[in-house]
Amino acid sequence: VQLQASGGGLVQAGGSLRLSCRDSRRTFSNNGVGWFRQAPGKEREFVASISWRGGTTFYAESVKGRFTITRDSSTVYLEMNILKPEDTGVYYCASALRPTATRDVGQYRYWGQGTQVTVSS
Repeated sequence: VQLQASGGGLVQAGGSLRLSCRDSRRTFSNNGVGWFRQAPGKEREFVASISWRGGTTFYAESVKGRFTITRDSSTVYLEMNILKPEDTGVYYCASALRPTATRDVGQYRYWGQGTQVTVSS
């Protein structure tokens, strides 16, 4: 599995971005996929996850109602709306060890390289 995250950038507060996580080998289609983020000086935190068929999703409380995770056969997306400065960080996608959606970082085996999201106030 080789995951490639993209779509980050600089945006003003209230703006939107759409992140993409592509599996170049198309092998994560049977696995749950998650997005995590890490701000400077902070630990990596869970953002959202989706099951292999897309039927189940989980979100961190801080992003509920603003972020939406979706997927097709080769790409997982994170639509981010009403962005806030506290959403700033490096966003990582990861493929889980199982087909279900999960918040547990320990359940993720394969990680992408991260994409920077910066939200200015």
